[in-house]
Amino acid sequence: MPLRDYLRFLTQPLARDCDINSPSTTQLRRRILLENPFLRRIYEEWYGAILETLPAGPGRILEIGTGAGFLSQRLPGLITSEIFQIPGLDLVLDSCRLPFAAQSLRAIVMTDVLHHIPDVRQFLNQASACVKPGGAIVMIEPWDSAWSRWIFTHLHHEPYQPDAERWEFPSTGPLSGANGALPWIVFERDKARFAAEHPQWQVVSILPMMPFRYLLSGGVTYRSLVPGWTFPLWRAIDRTVQRFGMAMFARIVVRRCEDPDRPRFTNPSLPR
Repeated sequence: MPLRDYLRFLTQPLARDCDINSPSTTQLRRRILLENPFLRRIYEEWYGAILETLPAGPGRILEIGTGAGFLSQRLPGLITSEIFQIPGLDLVLDSCRLPFAAQSLRAIVMTDVLHHIPDVRQFLNQASACVKPGGAIVMIEPWDSAWSRWIFTHLHHEPYQPDAERWEFPSTGPLSGANGALPWIVFERDKARFAAEHPQWQVVSILPMMPFRYLLSGGVTYRSLVPGWTFPLWRAIDRTVQRFGMAMFARIVVRRCEDPDRPRFTNPSLPR
C-alpha cells in the first residue's frame, strides 16, 4: 500500500477532509484529544513540564493558541486565547499584536504554536513589552533530530524546512502556515543571531523529549496505534532513548532579562 493511502487509512474518521484552518476543526480536535487516553496523558505530561518552569510572583499568564488543549484546568486564572473564535476562550488575538499593558504578564505559554507564527521576531518584540522582567516564555515545540526530521518530513502534513534561511514564512492560513523546524532554527541553529537580535531574552533551557509517544498516539489527526494502558511502558522507552539524542519535541524556556547589561545568552543545556 502506498504511504499516502496508508496514512489516509490511519486518519481519524472524524478528521477526514476537514479544513485545518476552520474553527470547527479545532473543536473537533478537542473531542479527539479528550477521547484518546494515550494522547490526553501526553498533554498532561507536557502541561506538567510547562508548569514546573513557570516563574513565581504576581502577574497573569497568557496561553497563546489554546486550541483543543485544556491547560486552564491545571492553571486557574490562565488567560486562554486563539487566533479565531471558539467556545470557552478569553480572547481572540494575533500573537504579533498582543493587547496587553507593558510588563503586565508573568509568562506566556504555548503548546505547538511558535512554529505557526509567521513573524517570530515581531512576536518576540511584542512579548518583551508585555512580559515583566524575570518573566518567561515557556513552550512545547517540535524539535529537530535525525529521527524527527524524517518523521516530520514524510509523515506530517505541516511544512518542515530545517534549511530555511529566513525565520519568516508566508501565512497560508492561521493553522496551515508553518515551519515545524522553526523552534530549532531560532533557538539552536541560529542561537547567535537570536542573542544578537533579541538581547532582552535569555534561553534558560531546552529539553528534547518524546521521540515515540506522540507518533504512537496518532495525535489529533490519526488513529492511536497503541492502547492507553501501554503509556507507562512507552514513557520508559522514550526516556531511555532520548538520552541518545532522539526526540520529536522539546520544552523551551526563554526568560525576560531583568538587567539589559547582564550576559545576554547562555548556551542552552540539553538535559536528558
